[in-house]
Amino acid sequence: MKTRLVPRPRYMAWLQRWKDRQVIKVVTGMRRSGKFCIFELFRGELRSQGVPDTNIQSINFESLDEEYPTTARELYRYIVQRLGPGINYVFLDEVQHVEGFERAVDGLALREDVDLYITGSNAYLLSSNLATLLTGRYVELRMLPFSFAEYLSARADESNPDTEFNRYITYGGMPFAAQLDDERSILDYLGGVFSTIVLEDVARRHPRIDMRSFTDTAAFLADNVGNVTSRKRIAAGLSSAGAKANPSTVGNYLDILLENYLLFKAERYDLRGREYLATLEKYYLGDLGFRFWLLGKTQGDVGHRIENAVYLELLRRYRSVSIGKVGTAEVDFVATGDSGPEYFQVAQTVLPDETRDREFRPLRSLEDNYPKTVLSLDRVGVGDYDGIRQENIVDWMLGTHQAYK
Repeated sequence: MKTRLVPRPRYMAWLQRWKDRQVIKVVTGMRRSGKFCIFELFRGELRSQGVPDTNIQSINFESLDEEYPTTARELYRYIVQRLGPGINYVFLDEVQHVEGFERAVDGLALREDVDLYITGSNAYLLSSNLATLLTGRYVELRMLPFSFAEYLSARADESNPDTEFNRYITYGGMPFAAQLDDERSILDYLGGVFSTIVLEDVARRHPRIDMRSFTDTAAFLADNVGNVTSRKRIAAGLSSAGAKANPSTVGNYLDILLENYLLFKAERYDLRGREYLATLEKYYLGDLGFRFWLLGKTQGDVGHRIENAVYLELLRRYRSVSIGKVGTAEVDFVATGDSGPEYFQVAQTVLPDETRDREFRPLRSLEDNYPKTVLSLDRVGVGDYDGIRQENIVDWMLGTHQAYK
């Protein structure tokens, strides 16, 4: 089954905003999260704007359909020989497979007749010599799997949002998986993606890694999304479950998971001291489907799953997202955009009075006028409470279609 191209307006708006500017557009993100597809959508937009095919070059270095150059000099010559008159739009997908790719990218970026777009499936792309070589000459778009709005548009037209949201926080938002209906197929597909990441990206860069121990660590973190933790605590938890682990090894595994966008770290921010804290961060999965694949769980832990989904959505909408600390209390998320911070609490329900008081209390303790929102699955009780907005999570996910802040 071929993946249907689903509109992704935020990412398309970003590409349009940077089109024809003399900077390299670098798109990073997890494997199979849609980087190639967003380029396909953008190429279609270029054609609709009158750009001829002769001025569009696209190479996927993981495709076996054609033989492509594998060294920097050969790649540069290959592309230059095929340039048409005027501006040429060049797309290089998974360019890190080319030996010395940084030099080819740098050479193409210096040409006035090339508008360059590149992708990579791990943070190594920009932690390599490329970032140093191109300082001040690139912009980065970090792609995530489908938002819930995108996920819903990929499903059947008659889909019920509440039912589909339950699927979304169970099976995740990987674009191809969103078009699968049976659990066995989703499980097989997610396992294939995870194995590809491990074999193509992890094992290649870390050939001595203990894969069993690495996977145990990934499963432990998938089972503890949204829990305040540390490397020492993770190692202790793994050891108590019979897995081999120590804080140093766990630290290496965390770095690898973060590098490949399987995991994201939310740092803690002291809202009164106005500083980031060095310990007890939280980790969230880059896609909730990997919790399903690693643990085989389709039920339970709804509170942490919706918290993970909200965290990813905030990453799409804001520049940065952290955990807020207010004295001994905690604000689930502090999301910062151009207009300053916004505060969010996330709960499965706030219907009992004592639960409502507990969730609202940290926000009420903040003495500023920045927006404050409580998100829950409740469909009753939504509204404004002394300046704190309570919203249904599904409606919030679907109701805001805005560009990056």
